[in-house]
Amino acid sequence: MAESDFDFSAVEKRLGVSRRTFLKFCSGVAASLGLPSGAAMAMAEAVADPKRRPPVIWLHGQECTGPSESLLRSEQPSLEHLILDLISLDYHQTLDTGAGHQVEDIKKQVMKENQGKYLLVVEGAIPMANDGIFCKIGGETMVEITHEAAEHAAAIVAFGSCASWGGVQSAAPNPTGAVGAPQLLEGKTVVTIPGCPPNPANFIGTVLYFVTYGKLPPIDEKGRPKWAYGRLIHENCYRRPHFDAGRFALEFGDEGHRKGYCLYKLGCKGPETYNNCPSLEFNNVGGGVWPVGVGHPCFGCSEGGVGFSKPLFSLADVKTHTPPNMFPSIDDREGNTPVSTSAAAIAGAAVGLAVGATAMASKKLDKKEPDGE
Repeated sequence: MAESDFDFSAVEKRLGVSRRTFLKFCSGVAASLGLPSGAAMAMAEAVADPKRRPPVIWLHGQECTGPSESLLRSEQPSLEHLILDLISLDYHQTLDTGAGHQVEDIKKQVMKENQGKYLLVVEGAIPMANDGIFCKIGGETMVEITHEAAEHAAAIVAFGSCASWGGVQSAAPNPTGAVGAPQLLEGKTVVTIPGCPPNPANFIGTVLYFVTYGKLPPIDEKGRPKWAYGRLIHENCYRRPHFDAGRFALEFGDEGHRKGYCLYKLGCKGPETYNNCPSLEFNNVGGGVWPVGVGHPCFGCSEGGVGFSKPLFSLADVKTHTPPNMFPSIDDREGNTPVSTSAAAIAGAAVGLAVGATAMASKKLDKKEPDGE
C-alpha cells in the first residue's frame, strides 16, 4: 500500500500527533530495527488499526517501578500517548484506577477471553525462597501469578534488569531467592529488555515489531533483541578513541576526567556490557544524557553478572582487547595539545570506517571462485 493510499486522519486525532511526526517515529523505529524502508509504513498501518492492538497484562514483582517510570516520561513525540494506543493496557498494578478484587477479576477475564493473544510484561524480580512469600498480590505469590499469566500468553517480555535476571534483589546474599522471569519460566521464550532503568525505546521497538509482524524480533542467547543489544557499549562509545590511545581518567575530578578521557580505569563496565546507550541515550534530549556521557562509568546494569554483582571500582573484562599501558600518564604530557572528546570521536569514526571497508573488501574477495581472479 502506498503512503498516499492510507488515511491517517483518525490516527492524528486519536494520538494527538501530526501525520508527519507519526510517520517519522515509525521510520526511526524501523531504521533502528534494521528493517527495510517499507517496514515503516507497515508499522504505521499496524498502529493505526485498533483491531491489531494486543491486550497487555503487566505484572510488578520486586522492583522500584523504574521501567514504568522511564516509559511514561519518554518524549519521543507524544510517546506516552502512542504506547497507550499501541497496546490495550488492560492490567497494570501501578496504573490501574481500580483496586482489590475488581482489577484482579478483570485480569483473569482478559486472560480467559484472549488466550494466545495477549502480551505479558513482567517488571521486577520474582522471589522464590520460602515458596515465594516475599512478594504477594491479591493473596497470591508473584510465582503463582507469573506462571498463571504466562500459560496462555502470545509473548512474554521481561522489562528491566530485575525482570530479566533478578537485578539488585538477586545480589549476594539474595535472601529472598530473587530471579528473573526467564529463570522462573524455564522452557518458555522470554524476551528480555534489561537496563536500570531500561531505555523505553527498546521496549517500544520490540512491541511495534510484535504488533506489525505477529512475532518477536530476533533475540540473542540471553533473550535480548539483537537490534538493541547486539553491540558492546565500548564499541560505540565516543570515549573509545581515548581508550585506544591510552588516555584515561584516573580519579573523579582529575584532569583526564575533566577533559572527557576514557573512564575504564574508574571501573567503567562498557567493555563487557551489551546495550545501545551511546547511540540512543536517554530522555530524548541528546547532549550525552547517559552515565558515561555525564562523566560516570557504566556499571553494566543490562548485563547479568556485571551490574549489581561486580564492585563499581573493579576493572571490566574487556571483550575486545586490553588497553595499552605503555603510554605516559597525563601529567607527563602537559606540553602537548589536548585532544577534545569531539575530535577524538571523529578520529575514531574514521578508523572504524576504514576497518569496516577493509573487512567488507576481504569478505568479497573470499566469496570469489578460486579461479585465479
